[in-house]
Amino acid sequence: MAKATVGVAGIEYIQGAMKKPVKKDGHKHGSYLIMTHRTAPTTNPNCQRVYAKNADAYTRTTQPSARELEARARLAQAAQATHTRLNNISTIQADREAFAAQKDQPGGKKTLYSYIFNLEYDKLRG
Repeated sequence: MAKATVGVAGIEYIQGAMKKPVKKDGHKHGSYLIMTHRTAPTTNPNCQRVYAKNADAYTRTTQPSARELEARARLAQAAQATHTRLNNISTIQADREAFAAQKDQPGGKKTLYSYIFNLEYDKLRG
């Protein structure tokens, strides 16, 4: 959903999908209505853009490659291993201490989940 800021004169800015197609009975009704708000510094006063896309604009037209399927499987394995490790009471204290030691370092992971996920994903990559 879109995020908006409303001021005295109305909507100051809005960013995100304002409208999405409704999927019902196997097909989609309507279209996407997307607004973007540029936050980068610029001299151009026009920082709002509106895009209308067809309901099938984000439908994949090709089959996933073998490499992509392998990457998906690896991510699923890492997510499962992360979930298992976060629920393992024999290692969670050491994991929390290791996470706390690195989180304020440059490039450190900011959440325990991302820290553990990164460790598990690196194990799978070898």
